[in-house]
Amino acid sequence: MKNIAILGSTGSIGTQTLQVIEAHPDRFRAEVLTANNQVELLVQQALKFHPDSVVIANEEKYPELRDALQHEDIKVYAGAEAIAQVVTLSNVDLVVTAMVGYSGLIPTIEAIKAGKTIALANKETLVVAGELINRLITEHKVAILPVDSEHSAIFQCLMGESRSRAEKLILTASGGPFRGKDTAFLEKVKPADALRHPNWNMGAKVTIDSASMMNKGFEVIEAKWLFGMNPGQIEVVVHPQSIVHSMVQFSDGCIKAQLGVPDMRLPIQYALTFPERVEADFGRVDFRLCHSLTFEEPDRKTFRNLELAYEAMQQGGNMPCILNAANEIAVASFLQERLSFTGMSDVIGETMQRVNYIPRPSLEDYIETDRVSREIAENLVFNV
Repeated sequence: MKNIAILGSTGSIGTQTLQVIEAHPDRFRAEVLTANNQVELLVQQALKFHPDSVVIANEEKYPELRDALQHEDIKVYAGAEAIAQVVTLSNVDLVVTAMVGYSGLIPTIEAIKAGKTIALANKETLVVAGELINRLITEHKVAILPVDSEHSAIFQCLMGESRSRAEKLILTASGGPFRGKDTAFLEKVKPADALRHPNWNMGAKVTIDSASMMNKGFEVIEAKWLFGMNPGQIEVVVHPQSIVHSMVQFSDGCIKAQLGVPDMRLPIQYALTFPERVEADFGRVDFRLCHSLTFEEPDRKTFRNLELAYEAMQQGGNMPCILNAANEIAVASFLQERLSFTGMSDVIGETMQRVNYIPRPSLEDYIETDRVSREIAENLVFNV
């Protein structure tokens, strides 16, 4: 029996993690659940799964959560500090980091320091502070198991292989709802258009990142840290069918790929059950109906966010942190219709030019970089 803490239990990854836990009550227990704002859903989850503790990040919603669970034997907390503390509880075995954005960094660091196994769905943790995270993982002898479908695919392809023989990682991208569109088209799209992903059901922020290709840029940076690869060894190809989740090319020219239906419960379950592979009733790929699998070069000129991510990865230091902070402001502004779809790249690129570059940042440097980058990006949006 593994006791699971789910950071971001009300989001897309969090709710699907609970589905996996519910399907295997003999293997898993939801020990800690946290949410940012969705207090009503968090209450429903708490009443169903009876965790030891629940946390709502928005402290203003604490009274509502407390009152709803006052007759339950469940500890109720609020605030970012409480989230960082509950991951260290002795009754937690594995932490699923499904929070969106920079907010997942500090709780992940605390979980690593407490020796917890990490099922990583919060890619921004490695984007922002990959070097620091890897150093802590080594120091505390902690395992990080990837939950993103692409990184889970690479992880599975590398099983039984020498990583030194992997010469290239090939991450697949669906291309999102705007595959093949030009800049003139993108300038006119609205949030409702960008939120219509053709293959995956995700939260709003991740869906916008997917449409802009920033999500794939983040995954490239994450892959660098997860698998110890150089930027030139990580390639992106557009694969609209989302059946091949990623591939690894080895030094003899052989390529291994992991295939499956586009269902996030597959990589979630693999991370929770690793090193076992456990039965599940998820859908199967039917090659009698899947008549073609196609691949194409991503348009890095039109979808500039992917290019910006590669640039940030090449520079290293605090540049990916700047990239992430500016992107979070840009996406929020686009969703509020204060910024155009193409304007997001303008704000991100300009912020990367304006924030001081630090080649070897400390945790305090990352925190300050995030603050300054958000301030500059917000000012850029305001002045558009």
